[in-house]
Amino acid sequence: MPRRRKLSTDVPWIELSTTSADWKAADPGLLTTMLGQLHLIRAFEESVLDLAGAGLVHGPAHSSIGQEGGAVGSIVTLRSSDAVNGSHRGHHQFLAKAIGHVSGGTLDPAHLVDTEMQALLQRTLAEILGLAQGFSGGRGGSMHLQWLEAGALGTNAIVGGGAPLAAGNAWAQKHAGTTDVSVNYFGDGASQIGSVLESMNLAAAWRLPVMYFIENNLYAVSTRAEEATADPRFSVRGQGFGIPSWRVDGMDPLAVHLATQEALERMRGGEGPAIIEAEVYRFFHQNGPYPGSAFGYRTKDEEKSWKARDPIARVEKELAALSVLGPDEAAGLRAQAREAMAAAVAALTEDDPDNAGRRRIVPALWPDPAVVDTGIRGDASELDALTAAEPADHTGDWTDVKFVDAVAAAMERRMAADPRIVVMGEDVHRLAGGTNGATKGLLAAFGPDRVIGTPISENGFFGLAGGMALDGRFRPVVEFMYPDFMWVAADQVFNQVGKARHMFGDNNTVPLVLRTKVAMGSGYGSQHLMDPAGIFATSAGWRIVAPSSAADYIGLLNAALALEDPVLVIEHVDLYGTADRVPDGDLDYVIPPGRAAVRRQGSAVTVLTYLSMVGHTLEAVESTGVDAEVIDLRWLDRASLDWETIEASVRKTGAVLIVEQGARGTSYGAWLADELQRRVFDWLDQPIERVTGGEASPSISKVLERAAIARTEEVVEGLERVRTNGGGH
Repeated sequence: MPRRRKLSTDVPWIELSTTSADWKAADPGLLTTMLGQLHLIRAFEESVLDLAGAGLVHGPAHSSIGQEGGAVGSIVTLRSSDAVNGSHRGHHQFLAKAIGHVSGGTLDPAHLVDTEMQALLQRTLAEILGLAQGFSGGRGGSMHLQWLEAGALGTNAIVGGGAPLAAGNAWAQKHAGTTDVSVNYFGDGASQIGSVLESMNLAAAWRLPVMYFIENNLYAVSTRAEEATADPRFSVRGQGFGIPSWRVDGMDPLAVHLATQEALERMRGGEGPAIIEAEVYRFFHQNGPYPGSAFGYRTKDEEKSWKARDPIARVEKELAALSVLGPDEAAGLRAQAREAMAAAVAALTEDDPDNAGRRRIVPALWPDPAVVDTGIRGDASELDALTAAEPADHTGDWTDVKFVDAVAAAMERRMAADPRIVVMGEDVHRLAGGTNGATKGLLAAFGPDRVIGTPISENGFFGLAGGMALDGRFRPVVEFMYPDFMWVAADQVFNQVGKARHMFGDNNTVPLVLRTKVAMGSGYGSQHLMDPAGIFATSAGWRIVAPSSAADYIGLLNAALALEDPVLVIEHVDLYGTADRVPDGDLDYVIPPGRAAVRRQGSAVTVLTYLSMVGHTLEAVESTGVDAEVIDLRWLDRASLDWETIEASVRKTGAVLIVEQGARGTSYGAWLADELQRRVFDWLDQPIERVTGGEASPSISKVLERAAIARTEEVVEGLERVRTNGGGH
């Protein structure tokens, strides 16, 4: 028989509940402040449901009625510089944080709502209604509430999507030398989401001051928690990651508060993350003004039993027993909160002249439709103070380098000049510069706090970097070993980082660089070899650079690391080992957005290309004798393309050939061709031609891989097609 020994994690997992002694020992001012917050949030949510019932809330109304105790108990003593973010059901978390900020942490029961508090309530309601005076100009609405001044980082419509961002904010707080903390709120559903679990692992491994607060309301939409997992005590997740956890009754705000104080002591003391699970209950359905029983998945008896445990009733009962606040004074709080919300609603709505007895939004309060696309990205004015230069215009001496060494040297120079830059990715700190040498020398120069090797956890560590960037005190540079891994991290790459600036009304900048390499021809197969340009070009928030030479790489990286937008930097393994050169002397020049390079003048066809295909194109032109004008795009995204150079060339040649190496399905050229035909159709003498790889991703077989990608031979064929079609004017 094998020997067996029972193992234990030795990680604290505590169920905490209050006694009458805890209520007697509590600061009366704390208790009355909690009750005041509960009433303000409850009155706010009732108003939202009333407006939703009247058809005035465009989109969902995820009310938090019944769950307020968890938010208030955990947030009531947080500093303004502490941070919170949450999920789609986040009105109560946002309001608790914002109320604490505007009140200084204490509410006067006799004067619950002053001018500043009234403005907060109205502005929050305006955001939910999609109005211009909202915190994000109405763009965020109910599910994306953000007020950075108050430490409200932004609620999130993607289940579990905020967890990596909170971890990144906590990383920034820790490495900025503060004792501030971040709190990420999510529900029972997100407790099974990979981004949450990846974030817990990173937070524990790196001892980050972040709390994962689980609002376990027992249901997803209609699916009960025990149907989704074997152990519905979701704080058990902490056992797997070495994170101390507390389980409390979320209908008891004091119990939540006491557990939070224990967790905060740990986090502020540098001991790492914590988990609190609060069992709460939403009194209404997932969305809207009806109870769950109306949809058949809950019973009226179940709802009645939970309503009897209303956190407001609990606090009022305890305050009355302590002779701190009687029923009449509690009723006064309720009246003040409802009066304030009535005033907020009255300021935003009016009688509808076309529908008797109905209300409408005051028309003048809607955002101007003309701003629909403003704030997607910055205007790049941050580059104005830097020196723009074209390597081709350099008249001095040159230094011979390998392309990949120029990559590492450029990053080292920028890190030396800007202490905010932090590099992270899988193996970037090992193997003498990662798997290709692109981070060579950085660990020795800057240490493990700025060159961070990550777990194989792209969604987690990229999202963490996103949180760092949104915080603004650091400038993360993330490496994806292969671009296909963006699909693993797609939520954080596209839904979070790519959309953040526009979604929150341009409240944030997002200074983040994502480096990756195209490895076609290296035999790594279908899941490692894609060109990501076409996918990223469809995400409006991203800028994209694709250098074809070492000197260009330096100028483009310098620009990317000065911009306040997320920038994808695409490299190519075929270029890494090539002999190249960079200008002697000053290597701080930038190649700003809107600067393509004409590599060859010509009159027969405009060839648009990038990365290693620039070299293949020039070879093909020489072998065919076609008088092609070859343009190295360098900047690939819609906002950064050099349309002026492209259009001037097309006017001259009357023909366009787009050259790329990768598959047709994820093609960058498809997007570019569509955009071009809208811009230059009148000057074209023939349809736009394209050179791409095959339909499928490259596979392992050397022969099939070559057949799946484009190189010089395919460009030759493309040029011949243009010539056959009578290219040129």
